[in-house]
Amino acid sequence: MRKERGSISTEILHQIRREIPEYNKPLSGKFGIGLQLGVETALLEFPELVESAGEPSPERLRVYRALGRGELAEGRSLDALQAAYRLGGRVAWRRYARVGRRAGMRSDEMVTLAEAIFAHIDVMASAAAIGYAEAKTSRDSHDGASSRRRMLRDLLVAGAPAEQLEQLAAAARWPLPDRVSCVALGPAPPSTAAAAQLGRLPETVLHDLDCQDPYLVLRDPAQDLRDPLLLGLLRDRSAVIGPAVTPAMAPDSLRWARRVRDRLPAQALAKGPVRCDHALPSLLLIGDEPLLKLLADRQLAALAGLTVKQRRRMETTLLAWLDTNGGSAPQIAARLGIHPQTARQRLHRLHELFGPVFADPEARFELELALRGRQAIAALSRPR
Repeated sequence: MRKERGSISTEILHQIRREIPEYNKPLSGKFGIGLQLGVETALLEFPELVESAGEPSPERLRVYRALGRGELAEGRSLDALQAAYRLGGRVAWRRYARVGRRAGMRSDEMVTLAEAIFAHIDVMASAAAIGYAEAKTSRDSHDGASSRRRMLRDLLVAGAPAEQLEQLAAAARWPLPDRVSCVALGPAPPSTAAAAQLGRLPETVLHDLDCQDPYLVLRDPAQDLRDPLLLGLLRDRSAVIGPAVTPAMAPDSLRWARRVRDRLPAQALAKGPVRCDHALPSLLLIGDEPLLKLLADRQLAALAGLTVKQRRRMETTLLAWLDTNGGSAPQIAARLGIHPQTARQRLHRLHELFGPVFADPEARFELELALRGRQAIAALSRPR
């Protein structure tokens, strides 16, 4: 029987491809490797079982279980594989029967040989069924957890109650952290497939890449953002990372991230993921732009009569003076990189324009808000 192994293997594979439609394709990739390995393992093992009257080895049972798992991965039931086993058993029996007759086996020994062949087929089929069932259980479990994670994702960004989030997080095996960050994404590059992007995401990241305004939810922002594959995806998608907040504030994190993404120029987004945590004051300032513009128009009305160039110089000098807590001309000059005499002249002019406002702490605070707000709006209003 051992001498017949190579030719039997070729005949079985030929007959399987010819008679079973599901297998009528080139023996390439995982499918081809798995099928050939299964046939060769069975033919290698059977003479050993006949010789020793033993049981199949655990290593070879793993091969048969892998065939079952492969059928599930290919989207088939076990029907085609079971048909292949029966066909392979018939081919093997015809060849072994000729071997038996040449060896002078008695008829009762031939019957025993036939029983051994089909008993071996039953063992292989049983192992494949176990592999198929294990893979299906694993897939269903994964699908169930994935479904619950999608629900958790939706509830997080919808602002669901904490108790509901905790219960669903436990069921989804996604422990609810103290802090999460939501990430607003831009459109995917034309060459980037969504499936490939999903494959690059860590399991800790919840995502919705198919909605109209795609986003991620990071469970461990500090750790997740060390992942080079995730960072690559964020660069590809012009991402803005919202502030790290409690789970109850996840909708706010996503809202802020989207606001910054929609206002930043394309050049800034192209440089890499933007982190809102690094610019919370600016995020606050652009929260209500009409109100901020009204404040700036009122508080900086004294500069309205200047040219654009003069006004920018005065605003820069005024902000430097506020930053240095009413600093001297040399301090302002050092900060702006100008001559102290120039700084002194500008400060004198500012005192003329604003008068007693400089002595009022509340007025100074509003002046700084107006200046910084005007800077933030200008930065976010550059053409894309």
